[in-house]
Amino acid sequence: MCIKDFLASIPIKKVGIKELLTPDNKLVGLIGIILLITYLLGAFIALTHGHHAYGVTREHPWGLLIVMYIFFVGTSTGLAIIGSFGHIFGIKIFNGFGLRVSFLAIAMLLPGFAIILLEIGHPVTMMIYNMLSPNLTSAIWWMGTFYTFVLVFLILEFIFGLAGDHKTSRLLGIGGLVADVAAFSTLGSIFGYLVARPIVNGPFLPIYFILTATVAGAFLIFLVYGIKYKNNFPEDKKAMLTTLAKILGLLLVILMFFDFWAIVTGLYGRLPERADTIMYILSTKTYWIGEILMGTVIPFAIILLSNGKNLGALVWASFFGLVGIFFMRYDMVHNAQAFPMQTMKVHEYQLAPSIVEYTPSNTEWMIALGAIGLAILIYQVGTKLFDLDAQDDHH
Repeated sequence: MCIKDFLASIPIKKVGIKELLTPDNKLVGLIGIILLITYLLGAFIALTHGHHAYGVTREHPWGLLIVMYIFFVGTSTGLAIIGSFGHIFGIKIFNGFGLRVSFLAIAMLLPGFAIILLEIGHPVTMMIYNMLSPNLTSAIWWMGTFYTFVLVFLILEFIFGLAGDHKTSRLLGIGGLVADVAAFSTLGSIFGYLVARPIVNGPFLPIYFILTATVAGAFLIFLVYGIKYKNNFPEDKKAMLTTLAKILGLLLVILMFFDFWAIVTGLYGRLPERADTIMYILSTKTYWIGEILMGTVIPFAIILLSNGKNLGALVWASFFGLVGIFFMRYDMVHNAQAFPMQTMKVHEYQLAPSIVEYTPSNTEWMIALGAIGLAILIYQVGTKLFDLDAQDDHH
């Protein structure tokens, strides 16, 4: 089959511009459009004023855009992992995720790219030199390279699945899964390599990144399916989501133990900077309300008390869970920079150094929130152009 014939075999719905731009859920669509406009305004300000438009400083160079980049690409990785349960590993009950989760992974990855391009400063120059003079010893270079492969694999996997070539789609899915896990764990290793930042230095962050990515992917799946079916789930979807809820419950238990031992080992021995940062973390509302309560306790309690069957409540809990995941990303990036490094200029510190404060600028919030609108609109367009449930039974 030639390329032209293959492209012609891809089932794309014939819809007019008006229908394409009219969302199934008008409120969600309106929010998406408003947020997209917000992103465009923020991007214009960033491109005309550079990093002066951001709230970052020399002492706190990574800000909200890095947080949202990790949030988006991590959630995409989690979706790819969960989508592989049926598509790659043959767990039949998860076949129902089909193309919807595959497309969701793309819809979350692209806004991540849209954010990081505005963080880089000179994206075109970066891409040129990234190819002409690759730094093979740089984890950031490998992360960018892996994510290039991830995007290609995800798109091709989706296209071949849409065309009904499930064997090729599965092979591409395997490649995409490997590249995705490699990319996001490499992103975690970038923090793990920071020997000057004891709070994140170590081998555990790549594992933590994959764990929280899978949790985030599960949260988004519950939220999307809840909106699609308005909490009135068909029996096959109900069985699939109930099983996923139980897996999510197990992952949340592992995450809670992970957090507990990260705190305990951080405090043990009172290692300078690490222990002080832990005490700072324990004093913040974003940790207790955002990470612990919204990100873990509420979703886990609902799953435990209902044995994963109260899907309506879990849909709402997943919304708060995603907010909790955001705070996990935000706290990790900020806390890694919260304690000022003293080793370079010891004599400047006559008193104990204070915590480095950071407040995102309006431009950063515009870009960050706008990227959510971009993800919403990409997904909405996908639901109009493609039958995302058509191939469920063939995986």
